[in-house]
Amino acid sequence: MTKRIAILTSGGDAPGMNSAIRAITLTSAKLGLQCVGFLHGYNGLINQEYIELTPDCVIDITQRGGTLLKSARCDAMLEDTGVQQAANALRKLHIDALIVIGGDGSFRGIHALSAHWHGQLIGLPGTIDNDLAGCDHTIGFSSAVNTATVAIDKIRDTANAFERVFITEVMGRHSGHIAYNVGIATGAEAILSFENYTKSDTAKLVQQLQRAITEQQHKHGSFLIILAENLWPGGAHALRDALNEQSNINCALCVLGHIQRGGAPSAENRMLATELGVAAVETVYQAIQHDTFRAATFMLGKINGVLTSTPISTVLTRQKPVPDSWVKRYRDFLAEGETSSLYTNFLN
Repeated sequence: MTKRIAILTSGGDAPGMNSAIRAITLTSAKLGLQCVGFLHGYNGLINQEYIELTPDCVIDITQRGGTLLKSARCDAMLEDTGVQQAANALRKLHIDALIVIGGDGSFRGIHALSAHWHGQLIGLPGTIDNDLAGCDHTIGFSSAVNTATVAIDKIRDTANAFERVFITEVMGRHSGHIAYNVGIATGAEAILSFENYTKSDTAKLVQQLQRAITEQQHKHGSFLIILAENLWPGGAHALRDALNEQSNINCALCVLGHIQRGGAPSAENRMLATELGVAAVETVYQAIQHDTFRAATFMLGKINGVLTSTPISTVLTRQKPVPDSWVKRYRDFLAEGETSSLYTNFLN
């Protein structure tokens, strides 16, 4: 019997999702498997809203941002009745394997489904936040870093022209991966992230920033602060107000927001998404060929260049912060330069 593979993209979109959809569709066609795509995430699954995916549908989508299948949050998947509806839809449509491209919330949907449906559930890490265990990088991460880096390079130009302190807030949910990568790439004078800050340190940090800005701004003309979203109480606006009011420092502010989720995916993201998409279909096909097809719930990722399968339960329970060793190395690097006061005093 011909096996049917289904795909959905869920939660926040990430550049490279289309590359994964394309790879899954083309590999399915090559191996003689049927492929369908549910629209609008888990909502489309529950409502049985789907399209047949053929090579003609996906031939020119790899360079596009967003997702051909659209995406959405699905409140129904937070309730057992909604999960059962999704499982019933998979049975009714004779789906043998469901591939979900998304992040933490999407994988919680997979985990919930596994209790009610016994086909293969495969997750592909698709989120700009890079906060999923079981992989070095997620689909969309490098594109978001590139987009933010280009934007902040332009902010540096105007910050230099007006000799301003500039706070730029980047996305990441509760992860500092974007903040650290962007901060290093742009040569920011300060990176404020979950790895080097707690709410109890607010007053101390304002003092440290004031001292560092006073020491450095007159030498270089500008001072860039990269702030991870959801970190500072009240957000970037509150940090700006604290510096303006408590330290008499006139700060400009830019919240990059959803621009980081848009645009053409980077070559790295296209390649990663393609490789994971092909591997997902081949995993299903090999199980069929060797008559070992069974219920399974796992995520495919790459660690140190090697394709890796990790149980979804492990992905959901294991944290993935920016490594302590990386934070220390960057601190030591800055300690050799003129911005050492902020990092050596505050991070130690």
